[in-house]
Amino acid sequence: MGDPLRLYGLKALVTSGSSGIGEAVSRTLVKHGATVLAVDTPDSGAEQHFKAVKGIDGYSTKLTDATRMPALIEETIERLGGLDILINDFPLQPDAPLKNDDPQLKTLLQSRADLIMSLCRSALPHVKKSPAGRIINIGFLRSVFSAEASEGFARSTNDLAALTRALGVETAEFGITANYVQPGAVMTATSRAVFKKNMALRDFCIANSAAKRLGEPVDIAKVVLFLASDDAVFVSGTGITVDGGRSSS
Repeated sequence: MGDPLRLYGLKALVTSGSSGIGEAVSRTLVKHGATVLAVDTPDSGAEQHFKAVKGIDGYSTKLTDATRMPALIEETIERLGGLDILINDFPLQPDAPLKNDDPQLKTLLQSRADLIMSLCRSALPHVKKSPAGRIINIGFLRSVFSAEASEGFARSTNDLAALTRALGVETAEFGITANYVQPGAVMTATSRAVFKKNMALRDFCIANSAAKRLGEPVDIAKVVLFLASDDAVFVSGTGITVDGGRSSS
């Protein structure tokens, strides 16, 4: 059972917050006392999705346009009255799993960086007022990459690590921590659609996990909870991989 006082009084913005990892994060944070604005795409039905959930307000907007992020923060402050926790998970999905040399990867990484930095820079004046400011970035799922694209997956993780370290340096003087969570193969609706078309990729992900299973969104949400709480007050500029362990080095 969740500790309703662990995040008591804190206000969180969760992007891609009404499905998959984002939904699990939204529900986990509110279970532990936070108030959450769960933002998702215009076709997500985010407003209706959380209508019966106390503490979560669903909101829909375009989440792939970095120029929209300042307006999103304004809407967040209007709805929540402040901001303590920022969860960055944007709906950037290729048409098919990427290969190591896929030119789409560079575009996706740049888009993710632009979105994260725009949202964080817009949020910073508000999060600076918080006694418990947290920025948590969520990495791409393993299903974004083909079985042969281990180098591409590593590149995406390293790119997120570098961006998060820079955020950690920039925000440390204000008592804000910045960290990332790198999921492995997690069974979200998006992953399920990929695996349905490519069962070999699903089997590869299971075989290469020491746990011999796919992850669940709640596996990620529990780690996000740790990073959002006082337990991680001296953890910043780093990341946690949540993939069940790798079966080989």
